[in-house]
Amino acid sequence: MPILALGISHHTAPLAMRERMAIARDQYADHVHQVRQAAGLEEAIVVSTCNRTELYASGPLDALDRAAEWLLSSGDLDAEQAATHSYRYEGANAVEHLFRVACGLDSLVLGEPQILGQLKEAWTAAREADGVGKVMDRLFQRAFAVSKQVRTQTGINEHPVSVAYITAILARQIFGKLEQKTVLLVGAGEMMTLCAQHFQQQGVGQLIIANRSPERAQELAATLDAAAMGLDRLPAHLPAADVVISSTSASEPVIALETVQAAIKARRRDPVFMVDLGVPRDIDPRVAALNDVYLYTIDDLRQVADESLNRRQRAAREAESTISAEVHGYLRWLRGARAADSLRLLRQQAELNNAALTERALRQLRAGGDAEAIIQQLGHSLTQRMLHGPSTRLRQAAEEQEDTILQAAAWLFDSSAEEPLQDPDQEEDA
Repeated sequence: MPILALGISHHTAPLAMRERMAIARDQYADHVHQVRQAAGLEEAIVVSTCNRTELYASGPLDALDRAAEWLLSSGDLDAEQAATHSYRYEGANAVEHLFRVACGLDSLVLGEPQILGQLKEAWTAAREADGVGKVMDRLFQRAFAVSKQVRTQTGINEHPVSVAYITAILARQIFGKLEQKTVLLVGAGEMMTLCAQHFQQQGVGQLIIANRSPERAQELAATLDAAAMGLDRLPAHLPAADVVISSTSASEPVIALETVQAAIKARRRDPVFMVDLGVPRDIDPRVAALNDVYLYTIDDLRQVADESLNRRQRAAREAESTISAEVHGYLRWLRGARAADSLRLLRQQAELNNAALTERALRQLRAGGDAEAIIQQLGHSLTQRMLHGPSTRLRQAAEEQEDTILQAAAWLFDSSAEEPLQDPDQEEDA
């Protein structure tokens, strides 16, 4: 069954387009149901992060075409935009792409580990939505294993250069020492936890966590020796923040232009560093035009990802050879699984024929029929039933000049490569 990887990422599409394509975590299951129903896919997994929205699927080729059209149209991409900003991989290329994504080789920051957890979330959601069968399950399980192997053997995670780490480094470059600075984190997810940890390592003076759920903010703040509050108190506390970092799942900006203008006025033009890690964006883009505000989006962070990059690139080259071997290994398993399906069907059909014809022979024997004639008829009938389907299809292939099928049949039924069958009596004596 063909395998598809389709999507957009920071490599191919601007932030505004990725915002339109973004899928919230709690919508994964709905998207899996919808794309499978709309396209007739057998299996499907959707992944959406700040840097990418992707579909991994298996099914007939025409179903993959429909799935591609469905996903791109869900973000209101027209044909020209889809052709320019999306990518599509099939077969071995799709497997390789997923493995590279899982290892962090396709990330904004080379080798970043966060994507692995995001892939696991997507895989779990798709399993719960009955979108994962043996093809996708094995594919993602291998991706997780390859990622672990690469990260362990190559050291690609050494000297982390995650988005959270880059944010802390940028703040230090702008303000120098951070001991007297206040950092306001808007959101309480994994990204904010990482940001808080990096700022603590930089010796920041004060941390404040603001979240739509004050309880979740307090829970995170308790682990970080930080203050906590709800989003409704954000305008009142924004003037005190020297650094503001936001990463929420809101569909509209949570920090308005007017709110920032008021904060700057209250700060008496004291500069503020703001980082918008949300997709869709959390901070009104017009804030970037304000004096005394340094606003970075997630796309801007790629410009400061050079630290430790050479070492990571060497590790990435090592990882590519591992990935190549693992791609071949998965494809061998996939081909074996497809052969196993065919063999199972063949065996089931043979067993059904055997059971039916044996039962008929036994009835004839119990009725007093000639045993030798009945056994000869049994053998003849079994042979006819086993050969009928293949014979019919081979004649059809010959008539339609399907040379590939004929060559495969010649190889499959080549008796010269087989060991001679033993006499049944000899088998019993052996």
